[in-house]
Amino acid sequence: MSDRDRLGIHTMTVKPWSLQECCSAFAAAHVPAITLWRQAVEPVGLDAARKMVDDAGLRVTSLCRGGFFPAKDAAGRQKAIDENKQIVDEAVALGAPAIVLVCGAVPGQSLKESRKQIQDGIAAVLPYAKAAGIKLSIEPLHPIYAADRSAVNTMAQARRMCEQLNGSGENHVGIALDVYHVWSDDALEQEIIACSQKDWLHAFHICDWKVEQSDTLQDRGLMGEGVIDIKEIRGWMDAANYRGDIEVEVFSTHHWARDQHEYLAEILEAYDNCM
Repeated sequence: MSDRDRLGIHTMTVKPWSLQECCSAFAAAHVPAITLWRQAVEPVGLDAARKMVDDAGLRVTSLCRGGFFPAKDAAGRQKAIDENKQIVDEAVALGAPAIVLVCGAVPGQSLKESRKQIQDGIAAVLPYAKAAGIKLSIEPLHPIYAADRSAVNTMAQARRMCEQLNGSGENHVGIALDVYHVWSDDALEQEIIACSQKDWLHAFHICDWKVEQSDTLQDRGLMGEGVIDIKEIRGWMDAANYRGDIEVEVFSTHHWARDQHEYLAEILEAYDNCM
Protein backbone atom coordinates (compact mmCIF):
# COMPACT_ATOMS: atom_id res chain seq x y z
CA MET A 1 0.00 0.00 0.00
CA SER A 2 1.24 3.49 -0.84
CA ASP A 3 0.52 6.35 1.56
CA ARG A 4 -2.32 7.64 -0.62
CA ASP A 5 -3.86 4.17 -0.58
CA ARG A 6 -4.18 4.53 3.20
CA LEU A 7 -5.73 8.00 3.19
CA GLY A 8 -9.09 8.42 4.84
CA ILE A 9 -10.93 11.68 5.45
CA HIS A 10 -13.63 12.26 8.05
CA THR A 11 -16.87 13.75 6.82
CA MET A 12 -16.53 16.20 9.72
CA THR A 13 -13.29 17.51 8.21
CA VAL A 14 -15.32 18.96 5.33
CA LYS A 15 -18.40 19.58 7.44
CA PRO A 16 -20.22 21.96 5.02
CA TRP A 17 -20.51 19.19 2.44
CA SER A 18 -23.38 16.74 2.36
CA LEU A 19 -22.51 13.06 2.36
CA GLN A 20 -23.12 12.93 -1.39
CA GLU A 21 -20.76 15.85 -1.94
CA CYS A 22 -18.13 14.16 0.23
CA CYS A 23 -18.42 10.89 -1.66
CA SER A 24 -18.27 12.55 -5.08
CA ALA A 25 -15.34 14.81 -4.20
CA PHE A 26 -13.34 12.08 -2.47
CA ALA A 27 -13.81 9.70 -5.39
CA ALA A 28 -12.80 12.38 -7.89
CA ALA A 29 -9.67 13.13 -5.86
CA HIS A 30 -8.83 9.40 -5.54
CA VAL A 31 -9.27 9.41 -1.78
CA PRO A 32 -9.90 5.73 -1.03
CA ALA A 33 -11.49 5.83 2.42
CA ILE A 34 -14.12 7.78 4.32
CA THR A 35 -14.86 8.01 8.03
CA LEU A 36 -18.57 8.52 8.49
CA TRP A 37 -19.97 10.80 11.14
CA ARG A 38 -23.55 10.09 12.16
CA GLN A 39 -24.48 13.73 11.51
CA ALA A 40 -23.61 13.27 7.83
CA VAL A 41 -25.56 10.02 7.54
CA GLU A 42 -28.72 11.07 9.35
CA PRO A 43 -30.18 13.39 6.66
CA VAL A 44 -30.16 10.64 4.02
CA GLY A 45 -30.64 7.48 6.07
CA LEU A 46 -28.58 4.34 6.36
CA ASP A 47 -29.52 2.64 3.09
CA ALA A 48 -28.96 5.71 0.93
CA ALA A 49 -25.71 6.48 2.72
CA ARG A 50 -24.40 2.98 2.14
CA LYS A 51 -25.28 3.23 -1.55
CA MET A 52 -23.53 6.59 -1.90
CA VAL A 53 -20.35 5.22 -0.35
CA ASP A 54 -20.45 2.00 -2.37
CA ASP A 55 -21.21 3.80 -5.64
CA ALA A 56 -18.21 6.09 -5.04
CA GLY A 57 -15.97 3.07 -4.50
CA LEU A 58 -15.00 4.20 -1.01
CA ARG A 59 -14.27 1.99 1.98
CA VAL A 60 -15.56 2.98 5.39
CA THR A 61 -12.91 3.20 8.10
CA SER A 62 -15.28 3.59 11.04
CA LEU A 63 -18.43 5.26 12.31
CA CYS A 64 -18.16 8.31 14.56
CA ARG A 65 -19.13 8.47 17.21
CA GLY A 66 -20.37 6.35 20.07
CA GLY A 67 -19.63 6.62 23.76
CA PHE A 68 -20.74 9.26 26.29
CA PHE A 69 -21.40 6.55 28.86
CA PRO A 70 -21.22 8.42 32.20
CA ALA A 71 -24.39 9.90 33.65
CA LYS A 72 -25.61 11.04 37.03
CA ASP A 73 -28.24 8.32 37.31
CA ALA A 74 -28.78 4.72 36.25
CA ALA A 75 -31.43 5.70 33.72
CA GLY A 76 -28.98 7.99 31.93
CA ARG A 77 -26.33 5.31 31.85
CA GLN A 78 -28.79 2.75 30.46
CA LYS A 79 -29.88 5.22 27.81
CA ALA A 80 -26.26 5.56 26.67
CA ILE A 81 -25.87 1.78 26.52
CA ASP A 82 -29.03 1.44 24.45
CA GLU A 83 -27.93 4.19 22.07
CA ASN A 84 -24.52 2.58 21.59
CA LYS A 85 -26.20 -0.71 20.69
CA GLN A 86 -28.19 1.24 18.11
CA ILE A 87 -24.92 2.67 16.78
CA VAL A 88 -23.62 -0.89 16.41
CA ASP A 89 -26.63 -1.61 14.18
CA GLU A 90 -25.85 1.54 12.18
CA ALA A 91 -22.23 0.47 11.74
CA VAL A 92 -23.35 -2.90 10.38
CA ALA A 93 -25.74 -1.23 7.94
CA LEU A 94 -23.03 1.17 6.74
CA GLY A 95 -20.29 -1.43 6.40
CA ALA A 96 -18.18 0.21 9.09
CA PRO A 97 -15.86 -2.22 10.87
CA ALA A 98 -15.54 -0.14 14.04
CA ILE A 99 -17.12 2.60 16.14
CA VAL A 100 -15.00 5.40 17.56
CA LEU A 101 -15.89 6.01 21.20
CA VAL A 102 -15.71 9.50 22.68
CA CYS A 103 -16.27 8.14 26.13
CA GLY A 104 -17.87 11.02 28.02
CA ALA A 105 -17.67 12.64 31.45
CA VAL A 106 -20.02 14.35 33.88
CA PRO A 107 -19.07 17.83 35.13
CA GLY A 108 -18.61 17.68 38.89
CA GLN A 109 -18.42 13.89 39.00
CA SER A 110 -15.06 12.42 39.95
CA LEU A 111 -12.91 11.19 37.11
CA LYS A 112 -12.58 7.88 38.92
CA GLU A 113 -16.34 7.40 38.88
CA SER A 114 -16.66 8.52 35.25
CA ARG A 115 -13.94 6.09 34.21
CA LYS A 116 -15.70 3.27 36.05
CA GLN A 117 -18.96 4.12 34.29
CA ILE A 118 -17.16 4.22 30.95
CA GLN A 119 -15.68 0.76 31.46
CA ASP A 120 -19.01 -0.60 32.69
CA GLY A 121 -20.79 0.95 29.70
CA ILE A 122 -18.40 -0.52 27.17
CA ALA A 123 -18.65 -3.90 28.90
CA ALA A 124 -22.44 -3.76 28.58
CA VAL A 125 -22.28 -3.01 24.84
CA LEU A 126 -19.38 -5.32 24.02
CA PRO A 127 -21.26 -8.65 23.67
CA TYR A 128 -23.70 -7.02 21.26
CA ALA A 129 -20.84 -5.50 19.25
CA LYS A 130 -18.89 -8.76 19.19
CA ALA A 131 -21.92 -10.65 17.91
CA ALA A 132 -22.27 -8.10 15.11
CA GLY A 133 -18.56 -8.17 14.24
CA ILE A 134 -18.05 -4.51 15.16
CA LYS A 135 -14.98 -3.31 17.04
CA LEU A 136 -15.14 -0.58 19.68
CA SER A 137 -12.31 1.96 19.49
CA ILE A 138 -11.64 4.12 22.55
CA GLU A 139 -10.29 7.54 21.61
CA PRO A 140 -8.28 9.13 24.42
CA LEU A 141 -9.02 12.86 24.49
CA HIS A 142 -6.71 15.65 25.60
CA PRO A 143 -7.05 16.50 29.32
CA ILE A 144 -8.69 19.83 28.42
CA TYR A 145 -11.81 17.74 27.74
CA ALA A 146 -11.68 15.67 30.94
CA ALA A 147 -14.49 17.57 32.66
CA ASP A 148 -17.22 17.10 30.08
CA ARG A 149 -16.22 15.18 26.94
CA SER A 150 -14.06 12.27 28.03
CA ALA A 151 -12.51 11.05 31.27
CA VAL A 152 -10.17 8.85 29.21
CA ASN A 153 -7.23 11.16 28.57
CA THR A 154 -4.13 9.07 27.95
CA MET A 155 -3.11 6.07 25.92
CA ALA A 156 -2.25 4.28 29.17
CA GLN A 157 -5.77 4.75 30.54
CA ALA A 158 -7.28 3.45 27.30
CA ARG A 159 -4.87 0.53 27.24
CA ARG A 160 -5.80 -0.49 30.78
CA MET A 161 -9.45 -0.52 29.76
CA CYS A 162 -8.59 -2.72 26.79
CA GLU A 163 -6.81 -5.08 29.20
CA GLN A 164 -9.90 -5.32 31.40
CA LEU A 165 -12.43 -5.63 28.59
CA ASN A 166 -10.77 -7.98 26.10
CA GLY A 167 -10.50 -11.68 26.57
CA SER A 168 -7.18 -13.41 26.02
CA GLY A 169 -5.95 -12.72 22.49
CA GLU A 170 -8.93 -10.51 21.64
CA ASN A 171 -8.94 -7.04 20.09
CA HIS A 172 -12.65 -6.28 20.04
CA VAL A 173 -11.91 -3.19 22.15
CA GLY A 174 -9.00 -1.08 20.95
CA ILE A 175 -7.76 2.46 20.59
CA ALA A 176 -8.24 5.24 18.06
CA LEU A 177 -5.07 7.31 18.37
CA ASP A 178 -5.60 10.97 17.47
CA VAL A 179 -2.38 12.97 17.43
CA TYR A 180 -4.21 16.15 18.53
CA HIS A 181 -4.98 14.54 21.86
CA VAL A 182 -1.87 12.51 22.67
CA TRP A 183 1.06 14.16 20.89
CA SER A 184 2.54 15.61 24.10
CA ASP A 185 2.42 12.32 26.07
CA ASP A 186 6.03 11.44 26.93
CA ALA A 187 5.07 7.76 27.03
CA LEU A 188 3.41 7.79 23.60
CA GLU A 189 5.98 5.69 21.77
CA GLN A 190 6.03 3.08 24.53
CA GLU A 191 2.23 2.96 24.63
CA ILE A 192 2.04 2.51 20.87
CA ILE A 193 4.41 -0.44 21.17
CA ALA A 194 2.47 -1.95 24.08
CA CYS A 195 -0.87 -1.61 22.30
CA SER A 196 0.47 -2.97 19.03
CA GLN A 197 1.62 -6.16 20.73
CA LYS A 198 -2.04 -6.93 21.49
CA ASP A 199 -3.33 -5.61 18.13
CA TRP A 200 -5.21 -2.84 19.92
CA LEU A 201 -4.30 -0.01 17.54
CA HIS A 202 -7.57 0.35 15.63
CA ALA A 203 -7.22 3.79 14.07
CA PHE A 204 -4.80 6.67 13.47
CA HIS A 205 -6.19 10.22 13.18
CA ILE A 206 -4.09 13.19 12.14
CA CYS A 207 -4.40 16.98 12.27
CA ASP A 208 -2.25 19.62 14.00
CA TRP A 209 -2.03 21.58 17.25
CA LYS A 210 -1.86 25.32 16.66
CA VAL A 211 -0.01 27.30 19.30
CA GLU A 212 -2.71 29.97 19.23
CA GLN A 213 -6.26 28.61 19.08
CA SER A 214 -9.45 30.63 19.19
CA ASP A 215 -11.36 27.52 20.28
CA THR A 216 -10.00 24.28 21.71
CA LEU A 217 -12.58 22.19 19.88
CA GLN A 218 -13.06 23.86 16.50
CA ASP A 219 -9.78 25.61 15.71
CA ARG A 220 -7.52 22.67 15.02
CA GLY A 221 -4.85 22.89 12.38
CA LEU A 222 -4.40 21.16 9.08
CA MET A 223 -1.22 19.12 9.12
CA GLY A 224 1.73 21.50 8.96
CA GLU A 225 -0.11 24.42 10.56
CA GLY A 226 1.02 23.54 14.07
CA VAL A 227 3.67 21.91 16.22
CA ILE A 228 2.96 18.17 16.14
CA ASP A 229 5.74 16.01 14.71
CA ILE A 230 3.37 13.83 12.72
CA LYS A 231 6.17 12.14 10.79
CA GLU A 232 7.73 10.94 14.02
CA ILE A 233 4.47 9.57 15.39
CA ARG A 234 3.69 7.97 12.04
CA GLY A 235 7.14 6.35 12.23
CA TRP A 236 6.27 4.89 15.62
CA MET A 237 3.02 3.55 14.22
CA ASP A 238 4.84 1.98 11.27
CA ALA A 239 7.43 0.41 13.57
CA ALA A 240 4.54 -1.03 15.59
CA ASN A 241 3.19 -2.64 12.40
CA TYR A 242 0.10 -0.48 12.19
CA ARG A 243 -1.07 -0.92 8.60
CA GLY A 244 -4.54 0.62 8.79
CA ASP A 245 -5.81 3.84 7.29
CA ILE A 246 -4.41 7.25 8.21
CA GLU A 247 -7.42 9.50 8.73
CA VAL A 248 -7.52 13.27 8.42
CA GLU A 249 -9.80 14.66 11.12
CA VAL A 250 -9.80 18.45 11.40
CA PHE A 251 -12.38 20.48 13.33
CA SER A 252 -11.97 24.05 12.09
CA THR A 253 -14.52 26.82 11.68
CA HIS A 254 -11.86 28.65 9.67
CA HIS A 255 -11.46 25.84 7.15
CA TRP A 256 -15.19 25.10 7.09
CA ALA A 257 -15.82 28.69 5.96
CA ARG A 258 -13.61 28.25 2.90
CA ASP A 259 -14.28 26.79 -0.53
CA GLN A 260 -14.22 23.09 0.32
CA HIS A 261 -12.78 22.02 -3.03
CA GLU A 262 -9.78 24.29 -2.50
CA TYR A 263 -9.53 23.02 1.05
CA LEU A 264 -9.60 19.38 -0.10
CA ALA A 265 -6.68 20.08 -2.44
CA GLU A 266 -4.75 21.51 0.53
CA ILE A 267 -5.64 18.48 2.63
CA LEU A 268 -4.10 16.20 0.02
CA GLU A 269 -0.95 18.34 -0.20
CA ALA A 270 -0.61 18.53 3.59
CA TYR A 271 -1.14 14.77 3.88
CA ASP A 272 1.62 14.07 1.36
CA ASN A 273 3.98 16.48 3.11
CA CYS A 274 3.49 14.98 6.56
CA MET A 275 3.97 11.42 5.42
